Amino acid sequence: MTATTGLPRTPTRGRWVTAPPPSFAHLARLSDDTGLFEHARHAIVRREHGYCTDDVARGLVVISREPEPSEELLRLAECYLAFLTHAQNADGAFRNRLGHDRHWADEPGLGDWWGRALWGLGTAVARSPAPWVREEALVAFSRGATRRTKFPHAMAFAGLGAAEVLRRHPGHVAAASLLSDAASTVGPAGSDPRWPWPRQELTYANGALAEVVIAASQLRHGGPPLDDGLRMLAWLRDVQLRDGRLSVVPVRGWRHGGLRLHHDQQPIEVAAFADACATAATVTGDPEWDDGVRQAVGWFLGDNDFGAPMWDPETGGGYDGLTAHGPNLNQGAESTLALISTLQHARRWS
Repeated sequence: MTATTGLPRTPTRGRWVTAPPPSFAHLARLSDDTGLFEHARHAIVRREHGYCTDDVARGLVVISREPEPSEELLRLAECYLAFLTHAQNADGAFRNRLGHDRHWADEPGLGDWWGRALWGLGTAVARSPAPWVREEALVAFSRGATRRTKFPHAMAFAGLGAAEVLRRHPGHVAAASLLSDAASTVGPAGSDPRWPWPRQELTYANGALAEVVIAASQLRHGGPPLDDGLRMLAWLRDVQLRDGRLSVVPVRGWRHGGLRLHHDQQPIEVAAFADACATAATVTGDPEWDDGVRQAVGWFLGDNDFGAPMWDPETGGGYDGLTAHGPNLNQGAESTLALISTLQHARRWS
């Protein structure tokens, strides 16, 4: 993928570089007529690990966000939607893991994959240009939106899907109820300015928790105060800046009062932060939040603790993590989707 003039720019190690447009080449490489393979060794698919609803749902999110998807991307969207409807049972729960032999390895449940499935379905409802995709996605979303879980991340992902549905269908009662319940499950910001996070540990996709509170604040009835979500996100931004660059909480997390490690950093964390900042910028109109999106884009382009790009411009794939020794060069689905979704936000400045 070659950067071209006129595209948005983002700072990298004190320089301004051109942010490339998102490439879907590696996503297509990881996909077949069933779904999206989870893992790769370097850029080569590892079929033995099969597919998961988590990644297929995220795939539907990024394709649905494309303003003018190609026919190939629409075919992928239909494939991912068919996978999700196949994974869902009559009660609205979802299976997560499908082997390459097309046999499910688990029973329907309400884990993170349920939340992400509703996020993908809701984004398709709101943004897909294909009416048959929007209609089927709404049926599946409405079935899943009746369920609840006690897990904050799963509820946050589901709530983000509900927020998308409400943008197209403001009167969708189940979506409004789900978004409100998602924000309540995350909880209000704490009163301690040194740790206003509603939980005692930062784990993964932390930005999604702040984002769903911000999104829920826009509900006409029962929404939390906007300031709760903004305070959470502002603190998350501040604690993840290191010498002016983004240094996200690593895969082992960070507990209040505990030692803060810096590796291994995961692309999903950067993408969740970018999403939350983009939502905050849209809701508030404050351009300060665009700086957070720029820092996330910069992290992928090399403005990170190691000073190394976190993607392969030849394949369009995202690297699986930033270790103490540099990038993990495997290009799995989760990291590639995180790259794509973050680069999509760079269009805000085009």
